[in-house]
Amino acid sequence: MLLFVLRRIGVMILTAFALTFIVFYMTNLPPNLEKLAKSEASVRMDDAAVASWLERNGHTGPVLLRYGQWLGAMPGWVRTDEDGKVTGRCIAEGADPATAPRFCGILQGDWGSSTVFKQPVSEVLARSLGATGWLMLWVMIVMVPSSLLLGVLSGMREGSRTDRVLSTFAITTTATPEYVSGVILIALLASATAGISPILADAGLIEGKTLFPGTATAAMDDITFWNFFLPVMTIALYGIGYIARMTRASMTEVMTQQYIRTARLKGVSFRDVVIKHALRNALIAPFTVIMLQFPWLLNGVVIVETLFNYKGFGWTLVQAAGNNDIDTLLACSVVAVFVVLVTQLISDIGYVFLNPRIRLA
Repeated sequence: MLLFVLRRIGVMILTAFALTFIVFYMTNLPPNLEKLAKSEASVRMDDAAVASWLERNGHTGPVLLRYGQWLGAMPGWVRTDEDGKVTGRCIAEGADPATAPRFCGILQGDWGSSTVFKQPVSEVLARSLGATGWLMLWVMIVMVPSSLLLGVLSGMREGSRTDRVLSTFAITTTATPEYVSGVILIALLASATAGISPILADAGLIEGKTLFPGTATAAMDDITFWNFFLPVMTIALYGIGYIARMTRASMTEVMTQQYIRTARLKGVSFRDVVIKHALRNALIAPFTVIMLQFPWLLNGVVIVETLFNYKGFGWTLVQAAGNNDIDTLLACSVVAVFVVLVTQLISDIGYVFLNPRIRLA
């Protein structure tokens, strides 16, 4: 197991370098750098002025060299202008160049500065990841138990009325993307002119005009059931259907195995057969799917956080992409790559523990 984990970590590191280099190369294409120069200096800059600005700010030179400097694996660039002023990647404004470190990049904890939020990227990421972390936590709390329960109940008795009803629900939620389900939930529960809110308001059952607010901005300061229900359910509904379908398929297959039939013939109750014999084997495939939901959640929060104006990781990514905030985009890519690779490793390790018959070659 230890050798397997070490091999996987080595592959993860190489994959992380490859993916982050691709993102770095794409975000540092000449059109993007030209747009950055004009947004930071002047939109009326000519080509010569743009080239001069890029040279002064370290955006010229071989892309591999700049990637190494961004990582912090190579010394940061240093430039001396005509007046003798020394500037560089690792030299802070007003600091003594002689005391500045040679290396300053991701490996040293220097994520750069956001051109949109006018803050260090590390502070922007800390705030946005904290907000998204709470959203993901509540999504998983709602999604995982619900989907497993629906899948087990559906797969216990294949073809029954319960199976047909739950399968229809799972297929419907899986076929409905977040931007559709979010709009539907807002129309039903957060609109003062449509849905059930006007009915409840006219009956005096709610204080305001809507049952739920149409935005989750207030949840940034204080999370409550009312301001967090809609974004959580918008993300969870899609995952509930997908995991429930996988659990049902796995449970159905397990319930037809010979050892299940033998246990039933020996007089073991149906409840004990399901809980003690079928459930563990049926959860092997859903466990992998559940772990792979974390990378998917990063995509889901982009839509949901934008829709509900919840300023988390997805909202920050959209703002950075729309405003050509290169440092923030690169930092978001590092976070996304890390989450994907780590969850895949945890999934593989957990799969081995759930199924000891797997041989690690």
